[in-house]
Amino acid sequence: MEYRKLVESLSGDDILDKFPEIIPLQKRPNTHSSNEEVSKEDNVFSGHDQEQIRLMNENCIVLDWEDEAVGAGTKKLCHLMDNINKGLLHRAFSVFIFNEAGELLLQQRASEKITFPDLWTNTCCSHPLCVDDELGVDGTLPSKVAGVKTAASRKLEHELGIPEGEIATNGKFHFLNRIHYMAPSNEPWGEHEIDYILFYKIESGKKLTVNPNLNEVRDFCWVSADKLKQMFQDPNLKFTPWFKIICESYLFQWWNQLDDLSSVENDTEIHRML
Repeated sequence: MEYRKLVESLSGDDILDKFPEIIPLQKRPNTHSSNEEVSKEDNVFSGHDQEQIRLMNENCIVLDWEDEAVGAGTKKLCHLMDNINKGLLHRAFSVFIFNEAGELLLQQRASEKITFPDLWTNTCCSHPLCVDDELGVDGTLPSKVAGVKTAASRKLEHELGIPEGEIATNGKFHFLNRIHYMAPSNEPWGEHEIDYILFYKIESGKKLTVNPNLNEVRDFCWVSADKLKQMFQDPNLKFTPWFKIICESYLFQWWNQLDDLSSVENDTEIHRML
């Protein structure tokens, strides 16, 4: 509760004062990555994969309590627990893709991942970047959702090899809600996100090409709700904290409504899991 009060108390100006590395929104570069390259010589990256280190330079969207963009902060900055413990918060998304049979596509994160390596999770989990087409520049929730969907298409191709053209034509995204959670990972990393939950249903008679990037995804599988519940009972399988939160709070109820999500989508509330 004290942590929640800390985060809630921080205004945009407070965040910029506390984290001078953040580029204010008005001055942000409209590029995916910071101009100052992260270095593999940095001690926090000791032993990590070079491609994953490079991706830590991407510009995430730093937020205040109400999901309003404050500025651009690198993925490294946003995921260090030292900064998270001071209240640093960013925007994220979690995609759940379902096939015609109602099965959910899961992925196991690659061993090379810096945060939460080797854990099983939903189809794709990542971050919209602080660029115009992913930010939601007019500040309204529909604009933010549109930006998140653009980012989701980009990352589905990057991580799982699903062509953006197929995503655009073979199904539809549904925005369900936003969850706000914090979770430590392996030292010194963690997550503190407002996470946009997106369901994607593949249309009848269509398929998506899945060709995983092995630097991102170690394994994948399609599962029924019953199969996923069985997986949760297997002590040898480990799952990401956000996936467990979503499953425990919402997933199986939503899964039962796949044929008509109208009663559960476009929720405007931010659900706080702190």
